[in-house]
Amino acid sequence: MKLSVKVDYACRVLAQLARLHGGDDLAHIEGLAKVEAVPANYLVQILSELRNGGLITSRRGKQGGYALARAPEKITLLDIVKVIEGELLELTPVGAGQSAKRVNQIWREVRDVFEKKAASYTLDKLAVKSGEEMYYI
Repeated sequence: MKLSVKVDYACRVLAQLARLHGGDDLAHIEGLAKVEAVPANYLVQILSELRNGGLITSRRGKQGGYALARAPEKITLLDIVKVIEGELLELTPVGAGQSAKRVNQIWREVRDVFEKKAASYTLDKLAVKSGEEMYYI
């Protein structure tokens, strides 16, 4: 299992949006790209996917920008991965062979543990504000 750079970027940008959550200002692509070191042209694509996935909202125009669609404690790491990549651990079981049934069962169990753990981390835990304790996942 390997998570893409796109998932990493999405998590970082959403963490930044979580830091800004509750304020009146919307975040702009240029500012998000700079503070999270994400290429702006790639960020446009990521923000579009996050918006289509219901994790962020956007407003066009001079007063436009991006914001979280719901509170940071209501968005999980699993939500982010599913919007960007689909499943956290996608299984393609092959039914042939004597051990296939048991191997597939074990992989489903592993996926369930991964998903449960990813669902336990919410965006507010990723959004470390200056002076707060760092969280490592």
